[in-house]
Amino acid sequence: MTLAAMSLFPSALSAQNTQRLTAAKSNEYGLIYSLPQTALDITVETTHTVSRPGEFYNYARRHLSINNAVTAESNKTTVTSVTIVPRGVADPDNRWMVQFKSGTSPFIVLNSAGIPLSVNAEPLSAESPVLPVAKKAEPTILERDVARQAMTQDMIRSSSTSKKAELAAARIFELRDMRSDILSGQSDNPPADGKAMQLVLSNLAEQEEALTAMFAGTTTTWTDVRTFTVLPDSTGMAREVLARVSPREGIIEADNLAGAPVYVTVKPLDTAELPVNEKGEIKKFPKGGFAYCIPGSALVTVEFDGKTIASQEVQLSQLGVTFGIDPSVFTDKKSPSKAYLDPATGGILQLVPLSE
Repeated sequence: MTLAAMSLFPSALSAQNTQRLTAAKSNEYGLIYSLPQTALDITVETTHTVSRPGEFYNYARRHLSINNAVTAESNKTTVTSVTIVPRGVADPDNRWMVQFKSGTSPFIVLNSAGIPLSVNAEPLSAESPVLPVAKKAEPTILERDVARQAMTQDMIRSSSTSKKAELAAARIFELRDMRSDILSGQSDNPPADGKAMQLVLSNLAEQEEALTAMFAGTTTTWTDVRTFTVLPDSTGMAREVLARVSPREGIIEADNLAGAPVYVTVKPLDTAELPVNEKGEIKKFPKGGFAYCIPGSALVTVEFDGKTIASQEVQLSQLGVTFGIDPSVFTDKKSPSKAYLDPATGGILQLVPLSE
């Protein structure tokens, strides 16, 4: 029987990972739980590339023969990955009570949402989905202290950009000569040992990199990760805007028109049907039975910039039907059974003898 009118689970349940309910005289051997609706957690990862011109980009070709210097700031965003993970959310209109035989003590393990994980057994170990992690942009070479160290007094004092560029180019060639002298052993002040040499060479290389970036410009990347949840109904979803991607702001909400849309489609593939007996007649729901879902399936696709960037077949309880297991299966004196369920759909994963 459905129990849509009954009160919600105790608040203590939400603070626990699981809760074990045991049939007993105190609860009249009736255990209450919820079957789920299948939500889809869709995690979108984007990579952002920001290019900025250096102070001397106009002189890059003249002094350093750089033909591809960054001449204007640009922002580019690409969708790197999409991860689709089904997750069960308790359906308040699909509450059930399984009625066990008095004098027995079967038990059900529920998750924090009140959805069954197992009967007469501890839940199966569930692997957590591997999700991407956002990465902040590293400081560019021009944002580090070495950029200031590379500036000579003459460059700092000069008020002419053209003169500064000329001095910066000269310093680059000077740094190259210094490094070459150290490596060839011709330096007037060679480092004391190999470790000191490595430190000096590293500092010279960073100073050269910083000065070169003043001509060539800099490019930096960072990643953004956000998860959005959709709850399709039995008709699915047709190209609904899941989120938007902005070159400057990253992943933004669907109603923010500052970005290009990311679309999600949920296409029903198979709708489950109630089981039938040998005569082709629909089986009756067992009296006081343990209700579970026989899920249907759907194809979930995610599109961005005119391309399909993710496609995955999933099982949905919304495309399924509810049936039941005779509760005596779990209390049979000779051969009681145990069951494992999928909390995302409410479907039976395994129904086996307790001894296995």
